[in-house]
Amino acid sequence: MSEKILFITGRLAEKQVRQVLEKMQPDFYYKVHVMGVTVAALITAEMIARRLTDTGGADRIVIPGRCRGDLDMLSRHYGIPVERGPEEIKDLPQHFGMAAHHYDLSQYQTKIFAEITDAPNIGVDAVVERAHYYKANGADVIDIGCLPGTPFPHLADCIKTLKQEGFSVSIDSLEDADLLAGGKAGADYLLSLTNKSLWIADEVAATPILIPEVHGDLDTLDQAIETLSAKNRAFIVDPILDPIHFGFTESIVRNYRFRQRYPDIEMMMGVGNLTELTHADTSGINAVLLGICSELNINHILATEVSKHARRAIKEADVARRMMYAAKQHNTLPKHISPDLMTVHETAPFLNSREEVESLAAQIKDPSYRIQVSSDGIHIFNRDGLHSATDPFDLYPKLQVETDGGHAFYLGVELARAEIAWQLGKRFTQDQALSWGCAAQGTEPTVDLHTFKPAGSTLKKHED
Repeated sequence: MSEKILFITGRLAEKQVRQVLEKMQPDFYYKVHVMGVTVAALITAEMIARRLTDTGGADRIVIPGRCRGDLDMLSRHYGIPVERGPEEIKDLPQHFGMAAHHYDLSQYQTKIFAEITDAPNIGVDAVVERAHYYKANGADVIDIGCLPGTPFPHLADCIKTLKQEGFSVSIDSLEDADLLAGGKAGADYLLSLTNKSLWIADEVAATPILIPEVHGDLDTLDQAIETLSAKNRAFIVDPILDPIHFGFTESIVRNYRFRQRYPDIEMMMGVGNLTELTHADTSGINAVLLGICSELNINHILATEVSKHARRAIKEADVARRMMYAAKQHNTLPKHISPDLMTVHETAPFLNSREEVESLAAQIKDPSYRIQVSSDGIHIFNRDGLHSATDPFDLYPKLQVETDGGHAFYLGVELARAEIAWQLGKRFTQDQALSWGCAAQGTEPTVDLHTFKPAGSTLKKHED
């Protein structure tokens, strides 16, 4: 027997809720109940408990996404599950899994080695601080980078301190002395050994990462692989990823050829040669490179955040590896899995057309301004009318807030957000900051839907 779902909404949203549900043609029965309020977001759990006396035999109740209050209380009150729907009505199909699937992003296969490239020039405390930052953003191994010709007297102290703090650590150098010292200090991995420096692996327990003795020549790896395999030693091979116009395409082919030659050997890819040396948003670069890693079963990457434009590269790589793993497990494209790498654009930025905005504006009976964005531009409306523009400055003369500084400031902020959303193709929701995915550290506190949002500074009374 099909499930019966009761949808709670406000008067303004009723028409749109019915339209979306009808278009969905769901496999459940539904009924829409309109509470005695205009705006759905003003409905509270306590209000529903007081006013909804008959659920009509529903098996489940879905309330507006911004409805505040204790849903467990409502579930106990009615004896059926009560849940919040999406914040936007037009996201109902995704909410019910018709256009999207909720993927488990807790799993991944590729480990992230996050390199502290300037470790010789900063103190131990600074190294540890950076390590905690990288770990918080998804790093599995902290890579201590050495600089050619730069003394590193605190190398051993860095590694020992990080190990005491519970980190997995690698030492990254082309100098034999650094690698030997790092291994003896307790490093878990050695980056990078060739057949000539393979003797270091006999002196320490660290897992070696091998690179070709001659750049680009996979044949120079064969002897080192044979030697370590004979000793039953674990190792990882990095065929080297080169920057664009300096062998990039050939290096992709090289990684592919190595995987064909050695199907089961653990591999590493140094993604920094693309993220650092290409002036493009790193979120997309990480997505593509982690997709290649997923296809080739490359289970380790070396990532960096040296260039200022690559300041979120570790977090982006973390998101990308989880997305690609989920897509691979479900044998699907890496679409509709996570929005966190959609940092500048969105798949469905404009929820309403200009005609739908006009229809909603015609129902407004109060003086409070609503702001929405469509593909045609920015729209602001209240009971006195609807105004549209692509430049927020064109709207100011029509808003009549010249004598209300707080209101003018508030509208300025919201209209500026709306303009950015319209220009880039992002989702705009009034009273909420724009979402930049994993490209920006969130500054707004997590919304507690059990309580009402406190009044903003523009609504507070200030003493002179």
